[in-house]
Amino acid sequence: MAINTLYAMQRANGDWFALDDYGSFRVPVFRSASEAMIARSRDTGMECFRPVPLDEAAFVNLTTTDEGKACFWLVGDPSINLSRGRALDHTQLALILRNGIERKNSKVTG
Repeated sequence: MAINTLYAMQRANGDWFALDDYGSFRVPVFRSASEAMIARSRDTGMECFRPVPLDEAAFVNLTTTDEGKACFWLVGDPSINLSRGRALDHTQLALILRNGIERKNSKVTG
């Protein structure tokens, strides 16, 4: 399955939702807005957040938060536990987003 768009949770004031991972922060990343909403319904700490597509501007904003130290979780199953997923660093997330965008563009032009 090709990933075209990923989502993270953001508050109206621009804050991103992140989990404390032994003193570091991990931003949960979802494969769809509906998966993000499932996770939101299960975690009261996310009630003020909404799913935001990780376009280029959002990705830059997200990766400069916390002085660029934030890492990411690609959430495997939002109905089980947010901390269960694939740990990603900035470079890995950028590659996944870029490949998804390239696949999407190749479908349009190909």
